Amino acid sequence: MKKYSPTLTVKIWLAITASILITVVFSFMLSNLFYQKLYVENVEDALLAEGNRLALDYEGGPLSDEIRKNVEWYNSKNESEVFVVSNPRELSACLPFEIDYETLIQPQEREQLLNGEAIKKMGYEERFDREIMAVIIPLLDQNRLEGIIYLYVPLAKISELTKDFTYLWYIAGLLFMVISFYIGTILVRKLTKPLKQMTDAANRVSQGDYSARVFIHSADEVGQLASAFNHMSSSIQKEDERRKQFLANVSHELRTPLSYVKGYSEALLSGIAKSKEDKEKYMSIIARESKRMDRLVGDLLDLSRLEADEFKLEKIPLPFAQLVEDSTQKYNITMNEKGVKLSYDLDPDIIILGDEGRIEQVIQNIMDNALRYTEKGGISITLKKFRGGCSLSIEDTGTGIPKEDLDHITDRFYRVNKARTRANGGTGLGLAISKKIITLHGGSLKIESDWGKGTKVEVILPIVQMKE
Repeated sequence: MKKYSPTLTVKIWLAITASILITVVFSFMLSNLFYQKLYVENVEDALLAEGNRLALDYEGGPLSDEIRKNVEWYNSKNESEVFVVSNPRELSACLPFEIDYETLIQPQEREQLLNGEAIKKMGYEERFDREIMAVIIPLLDQNRLEGIIYLYVPLAKISELTKDFTYLWYIAGLLFMVISFYIGTILVRKLTKPLKQMTDAANRVSQGDYSARVFIHSADEVGQLASAFNHMSSSIQKEDERRKQFLANVSHELRTPLSYVKGYSEALLSGIAKSKEDKEKYMSIIARESKRMDRLVGDLLDLSRLEADEFKLEKIPLPFAQLVEDSTQKYNITMNEKGVKLSYDLDPDIIILGDEGRIEQVIQNIMDNALRYTEKGGISITLKKFRGGCSLSIEDTGTGIPKEDLDHITDRFYRVNKARTRANGGTGLGLAISKKIITLHGGSLKIESDWGKGTKVEVILPIVQMKE
């Protein structure tokens, strides 16, 4: 059975509901706090003030009839109940509810009265169905308790205090709920709308529609998530296009040599080639195209392994100048046949940390291109040191590369002159592989060229710092 998981909309509504409940509870607690602080304490202070004012009429000795009459008159005019008695036990006859003297004035409280301190009392009275606030003011004559003034008043309930605006409270509460619901609905829709759009777009991407995009509504975290999704979708789309283009290029590159091999092998099998010279010619073409396919497959495997980071470079300290000379020696015969001169300007003290086979592969890939497109003039190789690294430049006087092609020259299968490159056996992968190898060595590959004047390829690599 699938476990229920609440949606984000439900979670937001639960959060809003919880916020409203917390607000209501907080308002209730705040109301009770105001009731206690503002109303109850004010009543207590008022009773104390009344009692102390009445106590000022007492001048000592036994309680006189005059002070009793004054208190009775004050009682008739005041909202609170006021009594003056010589003995606290007499209160039972005055109060309209039962009273226990022992509970009314405890021994420690009697000591307070003898010290001239007033006593404050508060308790629930069943007859009134409310709390009773009372104060007892001592009447002292030379540290002798001659009597007390007892004042009490039933405290109003908080509901009674608010009865004048109860309806307004209910209306305000209802209005608060309606506004909260309205604002909450807008908020939930605003928050969940881009998320729902992202869900739909993600489903489209999962089904192969990489053109799916999400409209960015804001610059907050949700907007940043939408922007990240659009960037991801765009990257996947580009990679998918590159993959399709890659497959199309591989198919295109293999189609020509395969057609040659197929056509000439069928010609041999069918007996079309009669003479020995024709047979050798056909066999030579088949061998040449087989080598092209083998080289193409090898380059593809190299590029795939390099891009997937599956190939582990075996780096060792290498004397770079010696490696450059060794890697270019095999081109001497071809260059002599074409009448192209090769010149060196190499710093013999430069040591790099690299994979010898892969660095040699880079040099040969660059040299292959330079020699392929240089019919006259020469190729110059320069190796020099700069702070923190070194620069290997291979510059030719060949046909050059148009400016509009320079930014794409290291892309896989990219050719400036496809027909000529195919005729000379290039795969269109050499510079892409070289760039990846140099990047894995912590360096960079730069290409500068003027159409009709030549090309300069610069390899920049870090060097090994020798301790003096």
